[in-house]
Amino acid sequence: MGTKKYDTITVKKYANRRLYDTSKSQYITLADISEMVREGLDFVVIDAKSGEDLTHTVLAQIVLEQESQNPQMFPTDFMKKIIGLYGEGIQPFVPNMLTKAMDTLLNNQEKLQHQVSTSFEQIEEINRRNLEIFENAMQMFNPFSPAGTNDAGASKDAHIADLEKEIEALKQQLRDK
Repeated sequence: MGTKKYDTITVKKYANRRLYDTSKSQYITLADISEMVREGLDFVVIDAKSGEDLTHTVLAQIVLEQESQNPQMFPTDFMKKIIGLYGEGIQPFVPNMLTKAMDTLLNNQEKLQHQVSTSFEQIEEINRRNLEIFENAMQMFNPFSPAGTNDAGASKDAHIADLEKEIEALKQQLRDK
C-alpha cells in the first residue's frame, strides 16, 4: 500500500491557533511548517472557519519568531527600509524584486558550494600525488633494497614481463589453430 502524493498540502488553522495538516491527519507546529518549507513542499494554510488563505501571515509569523533568535538574518537598517516602502508607489514592485534577489542569492550559493566542493577534490588529488611522491622518495632511501632501485618499480617490471609472456603464449595459441 503506497503513500498518497499530494500536490498541495492543506494546513488548517483553527481559532485556538492550532495547525492541522490534512495530508497527515495530525496537528503540527510552526517548526513543522518551517521544515515543510526547507523540504520544498507545496502547502497552503487556510482559516478552518472562513477558508481565508493565511499562508503569508503564518510564514511572516515564522520569520518573526526566527528573527527573535540569534543570529538574526535581517539587519535593523534593512527592516527599516522595508517598512519605509509600505504605502509608497514602489511597494507593488518590491515583492518581485526581493524574490529575484533571493533567487540570485540561492543560485550563487549553489555555485559557491560546487566551487568549494571541486576545490576540495582538487586539493585531495594534490595531497594524494604529494603522498605518492613522498613514498617513492622514501623508498629510495630504504636500506633493505639495492641502491637506486625501488621494490615497487621492480615488482611492476616483473608484472609487465609476466604479462608480455602471457600475450606471447596467447599469440602462439592463435597461430597453432
